[in-house]
Amino acid sequence: MSTVSLAEHFQSHRSHLLSVGYRVTGSVADAEDAVQESWIRLASADAESIEDLRAWLTTVVARICRDRLKSAASRRETYVGQWLPEPIVTARDVPAGTTLSVDPLQIVVRTEDTRLAALVVLDSLTPPQRVAFVLHDGFSVPFDDVASILDVSTASARQLASRARKQVDSTPAPVPDAEHDAAVTALMAALATGDVGRVAQALHPECRMIGDSGGTARTAAQIVRGPDKCAHFFLGLVAMYGENTLGSLEPASVNGQLGYVSSGLVGARSFPARAGGFTVRDGSVWASYDFANPAKLRGVTVPLDFPREPGTHRN
Repeated sequence: MSTVSLAEHFQSHRSHLLSVGYRVTGSVADAEDAVQESWIRLASADAESIEDLRAWLTTVVARICRDRLKSAASRRETYVGQWLPEPIVTARDVPAGTTLSVDPLQIVVRTEDTRLAALVVLDSLTPPQRVAFVLHDGFSVPFDDVASILDVSTASARQLASRARKQVDSTPAPVPDAEHDAAVTALMAALATGDVGRVAQALHPECRMIGDSGGTARTAAQIVRGPDKCAHFFLGLVAMYGENTLGSLEPASVNGQLGYVSSGLVGARSFPARAGGFTVRDGSVWASYDFANPAKLRGVTVPLDFPREPGTHRN
């Protein structure tokens, strides 16, 4: 097989491999690095002897990501505040029938398994549990192969996936886009009024707000729970950064559903660039996720301007 032909075959599996890497690690950068490393290994392997290229590449990416998870676990020990997976932020509206220049990351988040609530639960699993569950339940990798990747017995691989499945099953099921959009729009409209009561009414009775800045920007250091506390927190941020803060938030697709992205504001009270996503349950916002750490915004593919002065607008 020529190098060109091999590269073409590899590219045909690229979106799948990115999906594997992202769901195993929760990191766009780690997923992209793992896919690139799999190509390097393929280029130096005896490609003619590989019977199932997709399965071979999946195994290679999974092994690389398994090791990345171990590194991430050590980083989290010294991380400031809450830890969230990296969001994938893409353009909100893609014209129907568009086939050219499709962002591979848009393909990655087309499945419900990449919604934020599911990824947050995956982050709570041990690395072996996460690998076993994602590979078997998400990509139908046989338990014998999962066991080989994790260096455990097949029975142990089954048990790891089973334990993970019990936790994942507790995640709120994704709602239809129309319901999600309506709930998020209602919350943003309530925030624009500045009325704590109206904001609280737009939130689920069991709502929570999770902020992730790694100590680089203002957000909640601990999880904020309950409509009243969340409403006060949201409006407190707006008051802290100024009335133009909400105007800097632009609709975007965050892991496949309506969220927002901001390039930030400069001035006396600079508002850092950030992205936000939501989980909707029973018609209202059940969880909101504030991604304020620049290192967690590598999955933002929406073109952003540099931070601008308050009161100015894009052309």
